[in-house]
Amino acid sequence: MITRFQTLLQWIFMHTEALFNRAFGDQFNPLYHLGAITFFLFWVVSTSGIYLYAFFETGVADAYASVESITHLQWFFGGILRSIHRYASDAMVLTMLLHMVRYFAFDRFRGFRWFSWITGVALIWLIYISGINGFMLPWDKLAQFVIVTSFEWLDSLPSFGGTLNRNFIYPSSVTDRFFSLLAFMHIGISLVVLLVMLIHIQRVPKAKTTPPKAIVISLLVSLLSLSLIKPILSQIGPANLSVAVSQINLDWFYLAIFPLLYEESLLLMWGLVIFITITIAALPWTSFRLNRQARGVFQMIAKGSTVPITIRTSETLLDAGLRQGMDLLYECRNGGCGICICTITHGEVNHGLYQRSVLTEAMRSQGKALMCCATPLSNLAIEVNNNPLIAHQSMKTYTGQVKSIERISPNLIILIITLPDEERIDFIAGQYINIILEDGRRRAFSFANSPHNNSVIELHIRRIPNGFFTNVVFTELKVGDYLQFEGPLGKFKLNDSKLPIIFIAASTGFGPIKSIIEDAFYRGITRPMWLYWGVRKLEDLYMLDLLEDWERENPHFHAVPVISEAISENVWLGRQGLVHEVVLQDFPNLIGHEMYVCGSLQMVDCVVPAFIAQGLEEDACFSDVFLPSKSMSV
Repeated sequence: MITRFQTLLQWIFMHTEALFNRAFGDQFNPLYHLGAITFFLFWVVSTSGIYLYAFFETGVADAYASVESITHLQWFFGGILRSIHRYASDAMVLTMLLHMVRYFAFDRFRGFRWFSWITGVALIWLIYISGINGFMLPWDKLAQFVIVTSFEWLDSLPSFGGTLNRNFIYPSSVTDRFFSLLAFMHIGISLVVLLVMLIHIQRVPKAKTTPPKAIVISLLVSLLSLSLIKPILSQIGPANLSVAVSQINLDWFYLAIFPLLYEESLLLMWGLVIFITITIAALPWTSFRLNRQARGVFQMIAKGSTVPITIRTSETLLDAGLRQGMDLLYECRNGGCGICICTITHGEVNHGLYQRSVLTEAMRSQGKALMCCATPLSNLAIEVNNNPLIAHQSMKTYTGQVKSIERISPNLIILIITLPDEERIDFIAGQYINIILEDGRRRAFSFANSPHNNSVIELHIRRIPNGFFTNVVFTELKVGDYLQFEGPLGKFKLNDSKLPIIFIAASTGFGPIKSIIEDAFYRGITRPMWLYWGVRKLEDLYMLDLLEDWERENPHFHAVPVISEAISENVWLGRQGLVHEVVLQDFPNLIGHEMYVCGSLQMVDCVVPAFIAQGLEEDACFSDVFLPSKSMSV
């Protein structure tokens, strides 16, 4: 039933948006800017409200007269602003509800989006409370109806027991202090609305809070036109509590529920409102699914970049890239303009919903996808033709000299590089450099030394079959040779929190983990730490003595080397098996931990979903992925 309703809403939105695209163009389609329009309307309401409040008298005897004075004696400004204030408030309710319905229709409220959904529900009720409170201030007949009805509804709750509405039996019961309280509430709730609006967009990467200029001008012209054609006026004289209100004109955007309060039981209406609110708030955790979705965390890499991007469940490729600081072109973010088109060279996506005119079936057959709509179903490799997916990094190009080449095993070298004239490269533990080859190609290697010891650069290089640069390192590179590189790059680093840490390194993934751990020791970080280092053979544990030193010198650190190939207990007394399975054995409950995983794409793809299934939060799992391929082999 719910999925059918969503399908119907999708059909309505897609056809309406297509119509608006033809009428206004995709850049100025208001349905693509509902959130930003809501922000703009809030500022219109706030600005006009500040002016009105400057002339408003917060007293029983003066409130109505001051509003009338604003409306009629300075109609050329005050009267128009009063009308704009009301119409912008109504429009804000409309855009917020449309925004919420649209996200429901397109199933964009699950997974990590639950936070925005819940804060959005809170925002709608805050807007309603603020608006209903605003109708009380003019102290006309409508204000009298709203105040009496609202307090009767509150009085129906057992906690009040009929005490509130006694204050409105006689005209003398309403005092100037009460009016000051109403005005204070209106300002205070509006400030809370602004705060929640800012919180609401925190998990939306590069969320726009200002619509395009053309939409701003159109909104202002529309609000001004409405204010001139049908100005907002006080209703049927000042409030008089000794006479019941018999006829009023309701604002149906804010006060639609009020007639029902006289038709149905007040407690029944409380139950209905609470039930609807809880039902809407619980939608992110419901089990129905409209579109094909994938669960887990995936990795995406773009041609021209060695920086892997983590994509969360149901997250679009565009949001994932923007969230991690990538430089991408986009406009509508709703599949209407086609600016964010990319080519999927490896993997599978759910294309989502979009306008067929910007992504035809022929284009899809060529592997094209819209980043603002597509969500991953597997690990991905993409090409972005209009803008290479490379993070904005403050990096430089350096020339370093090979100081030493230590061959640990036939397939592993520790390379030490120095910079000339005691030059230093400032980096964060976990980052990497790009070695620049003669033909301009780049090969990425992580720092294995701590940032405080940046007089040299330590790289752990594993030989890759048919790897062009690694073969050079193992067969031709000599002490004294010069290498050109650029950096630092990457955002794999230790976060500032108090959670216990689990590091997982596969093979030479130990390098960046070593850098992070040594930096943590140097900075005096005493959070509990466990390092699980998984390798195939005993000889691959090339710094086992260092782990023992770390454990001896740091009581809060624990090392667990793991060998995957079968080995005799006479040779190895430590843990055996797959490294992630050992972690899961030791930590059956990963709630309240932070995880750092460094290894191949296949390894990360395998282990991260298993950890999340065992309680690890998605936003507490960080990975650095090695992606050797024909185009990116190291």
